[in-house]
Amino acid sequence: MAIVAAWIYRDGARVRQIERIDAASLAMTAGEFAWIGLVDPSLEDLQGLEARFKLHPLAVEDAINARQMPKLDIYGAQLFVVARTAHLEGSKIGYGETDLFVGPDHIISVRHGSARTHLDLRHHLEAAPAQLKHGSDYILHAILDFIVDGYLPIVEGIEEEVLAMEQRTLDAFLVRDEIARIFTLRRELMRFRRILGPMEEVIARLDHHDLPCIDADVRPYFRDVLDHIRRVATLVEDLRDVLSSVFEASTLLEQQRQGAITRQLAAWAAILAVPTAVAGIYGMNFDVMPELRWKYGYFVVVALIGVVCLFLYSRFRRSRWL
Repeated sequence: MAIVAAWIYRDGARVRQIERIDAASLAMTAGEFAWIGLVDPSLEDLQGLEARFKLHPLAVEDAINARQMPKLDIYGAQLFVVARTAHLEGSKIGYGETDLFVGPDHIISVRHGSARTHLDLRHHLEAAPAQLKHGSDYILHAILDFIVDGYLPIVEGIEEEVLAMEQRTLDAFLVRDEIARIFTLRRELMRFRRILGPMEEVIARLDHHDLPCIDADVRPYFRDVLDHIRRVATLVEDLRDVLSSVFEASTLLEQQRQGAITRQLAAWAAILAVPTAVAGIYGMNFDVMPELRWKYGYFVVVALIGVVCLFLYSRFRRSRWL
C-alpha cells in the first residue's frame, strides 16, 4: 500500500494510526475524521478506500491517471480537487499532481511527481489542534496553501536569473546561448501561467461558492490562498514582460552597435574616396595633361588631398561618426 501517513483525528488530536485499509482500521465514531496520504497509488490501492468512503469511480480514475488540469468536481456530499504542484528541475519547471478526496469525515491526498511531502505540513497542523479540529475543509485549505506557497520560490529563482540577464544586457551584448535562454524562460513561464489560471479558478470557487464539506468559517482561509496565487500570477506576467524588454533592449543595442559600425565604415570610405579619386585621375594614360609637367604639381596635389581628408575627418568627428 502506498500510504505515507494516515491517522484518525478527534478535536484536532491524533486518535490512532491507520496501518491498513480495512473495516476495522477505518472504523470511526461521530466527531472523528481520517487524513490519509498516498503517493503514486495503484488502482488496487484505492479500491479499499473507494468502497469505505464511497469515492466516485470517475474521481478514482482521474487520481490514478494523474494527467489532469486543476479542477474541482462535486460528487454528492464529496469534493474532488485536482491541484498541480511545481518545482525547479535544473533550468526548467517540473510539474506534479495532487488529487484530494474531501468528505465530511475524511480527506485523502494522492500525490504524483511532487517534490515536497506533506509530513512537515501535517506536523505543523497537529501543533495547532484548535485549527485542525475544523476538519477536512481546513486541511484542504492547508494543502492548497502549501502547494501555492511552493510556486513562489520558483518565480523568485527565475526572477534572479532574469534580473542578472537584464544587467548583462546593459553591460554587454547577449550571446546566442543567452538569447536561447530567454525564449526557454518565456516558454516555461507560459506553461506555468496555464497552470496558475485553472488553479486560481479552483480556489476562487472554494472561496465564493457554497460547496459540500466547506464550512462558512473556513472559507476566508481560501481567500488568503487566492491572494497568494494571484500574487504569483502577477509576478509571472511581470517576468514575461521583463524578458520581452530584455530581448528588445538587446536587439536595440545590437542595432545601435551595427549602426555605429556602419557609420564609421561610411565615414572612412568617404575620406579614402578623395585620394582614390585624385589618384584615379592621374592614373589615366593621357599625354596631354597640363599638371604633369608642373614643377610643384605633386606637392600641391598631396597637400590638397591632405586638406580635404582632414576637413572630412573633422566633420565626421563633430557628427560623432568617428
